[in-house]
Amino acid sequence: MTSLGLSLVRGAVTSPFKRAGRPGAVLPTGRVTLPSTRIAPGPLAAYSRVCGFTESGVLPLTYPHVLGFPSAMRIMTGRDFPLPVLGLVHTWIEITRHRVLQPTDEPELCVYAAELTAHRRGTEVTVVTEARLDGVLAWESRSGYLARHPTDTSGTPAPRPPELPAVADWRLPADLGRRYGAASGDRNPIHLHPLTARLFGFPRHIAHGMWTVARCLAEAGSGSGVTGPGRIRSVRADFKAPVLLPATVTYAAAAAGTDFQLRGGGRVHLDGRLTRED
Repeated sequence: MTSLGLSLVRGAVTSPFKRAGRPGAVLPTGRVTLPSTRIAPGPLAAYSRVCGFTESGVLPLTYPHVLGFPSAMRIMTGRDFPLPVLGLVHTWIEITRHRVLQPTDEPELCVYAAELTAHRRGTEVTVVTEARLDGVLAWESRSGYLARHPTDTSGTPAPRPPELPAVADWRLPADLGRRYGAASGDRNPIHLHPLTARLFGFPRHIAHGMWTVARCLAEAGSGSGVTGPGRIRSVRADFKAPVLLPATVTYAAAAAGTDFQLRGGGRVHLDGRLTRED
């Protein structure tokens, strides 16, 4: 069994004994560091296919998150991690690329839990992933994961973002979560089958948030090449509402090419903004 598989088993065993929202909860201070990570061509090709990336010679902006995911799972399934990992919902991500990463690079990865914050629907943890080449920071991300539980806060929901012009409609199959889970290693049960998703309060299984942002970036033109004008340097994406599978969704983007959305069924699922190379 792989280390990720062991983490998933450990998470399934330990989650029932953890209570989100426990007063005085603290995060583990340790970091998981991988000195050198070889990027396997097969998994990268599978990931690119399921997300729609077609470029060659440059790593998709979101892929280091996949490389660091087993380490993030190791942290979030540890005994000293205060939240139950089963049912955690990815709520937002920020990614910044400081230099181009290529499929032949072997980045050093470091992953750690940075902070716990109160959320109107529970407790949110921020997990940081960093990729370095020869000790120099090349790529970094910060992700929010929500453990839902009753709260005393009745915070006002954020206003609905203004609707952007539609660009393309996508039909998402029922097995998308399983396909992306196989390519990325993220096999959270809320993404796999209707039955396992209902155990965590969802009427059906939902698409991975990281698939939605990766697919949007692929559509936005991140595969224009190493020196092309479409290369994306950073992105912030907020996951507003789950995409129940199967689904038909609309990718929308501002004329300036910075703001983008994924929406469907009268709801905005994802709201994001990116920056490009000058």
